[in-house]
Order: sequence, then C-alpha cells, then structure tokens
Amino acid sequence: MASEEGGFVPPTVSDTHLPEIFPWLAEYGTGFGKQMLMIVLSIVLISCFFTAAIKNPKLVPGKMQYLAESGYAFVRNGIGRDIIGEKNFRPWIPLLFATFFFVLLNNLFGAIPFLQLPSFSHAGSAYAMAIIIYGTWIAVGLKNHGIRYFKLAVTPAGVSPVMLILLVPLEIISNFIVRPLTHSLRLMATMLAGHIIVMLAASGARHLIVVQESLALNGVGVLVIAGSVAMYFLELLIMVLQAFVFTLLTAIYIQGALEADAH
Repeated sequence: MASEEGGFVPPTVSDTHLPEIFPWLAEYGTGFGKQMLMIVLSIVLISCFFTAAIKNPKLVPGKMQYLAESGYAFVRNGIGRDIIGEKNFRPWIPLLFATFFFVLLNNLFGAIPFLQLPSFSHAGSAYAMAIIIYGTWIAVGLKNHGIRYFKLAVTPAGVSPVMLILLVPLEIISNFIVRPLTHSLRLMATMLAGHIIVMLAASGARHLIVVQESLALNGVGVLVIAGSVAMYFLELLIMVLQAFVFTLLTAIYIQGALEADAH
C-alpha cells in the first residue's frame, strides 16, 4: 500500500477484518463474514475426511485411513492418556480430538492460497473456544467434588494459614480469570501476528517492486519475497504447535479438575 506521496503504508489490524458477506446486523458491525465461513468449512472438511477414512476400514490401512488413525492415536495417547492419566482419559478423547483438529485446520487456513485467513486471528472465535473449555473443566470439578471444588482449586496443599491470605486471592485470579484469558489470547495473538507478517511482507514487496523505480529497491523486494517463503514455513510450524498447545492445556485443565483433591 502506498500513500498519496508514494510512501509505504504498512498494513494494520483493521486490514485483517474483511467486509461481511451477509451483513445482516450491519448497524452493530457484525454479520456472516469470511472468518465465519472458514469455521463452517473446517467442520465440513473434518467431518468428511474422517467419515471417508473410516467408512470401509481395512486391516492393512490405506493412506487416508492411516493418516486418520495416526491423528487419532496422537491425540489419544500423546495428549489424553499422557496428561489426564490411564484411569480417566477415555471419556475425554472425543473433546480433545475435536479440539485439536478444529483448531489445527482453522489455523492452517492462513497458509492456504486464496483462503489465507486463520480463523483464530480474530479474538471472538478464540474467546468462544476458551469459554467452552472454561465451562467444561469447571463443570467437571463441580461434578466430581461439588461446591468444594472452588476451595480445592484456590487452596494449595501444605501451605500455612498465614500464607493462604496471600495465595488464595492470587490463585482465584490465576485460575478463574487469567487462565481462560491466556488460553484464548495465546492462540489469537500468534495467529494474528503471523497473518500480519505475511501481509506486511506481501505489501512491502509489492511496494518495492511495483511502486519504486530503483533497481536496487526492486532487488530488495525480490529478497523480501524469498524471505517470506521461510516465514511461511515457520508460520506453518507455529500453526501446528498452537493447536497442540491449546489442546494440551485443555487436557491439563480437565486433569486438574478431575484430581483437584489430590493436589
């Protein structure tokens, strides 16, 4: 982007918010946009892929069945069983499985040409996911321990009554306020940052190659494009890592709620 004087104008966060496809509540600044479309598309793609992969299971799996089973085994064993524990992990595999692949695919949308929008780069979708997980682990704690769960969650074992005066308020803030905020903002911030870096590289390269008439600056623009390829693969790694971290924290919170009285 360039200003009237020909100077470079970097992209901002507002540039990541595309016009709504169906602005049915335009007066409130909302509607059905590309980001919502990506979320619906992810649900359809995940459902279709795993349904097709297990439709005709074989003893010697084909490529699709092998990929689906490997993904399931990774979530089941690497996250569910390892974090929640052998005794309690099985009922939580569907939630962890759905969470991992839902977040993963919506992150990867940001690296797919023409789509190029990670759904969780918008705060609302990240908040919604964190609220679902937040409500889940609190409900688990209440189901297993009753109202006593709130005391167990904020009272560290083996601490003197004097120290509890200081620690309990900190534990309340940490567990019930900071935890859901960081759970969502960590995902949103990394996806938004990666999206803005790609936009910055693209707009900067265009400005250097198209707008500038200096051969030296044109060459710098080509180097920017080459460097953006490396950033693209780094962003892919971060997208996968953030899906793993989000699901891992989900398992940790559920495990803590299940075994609150053991701490």
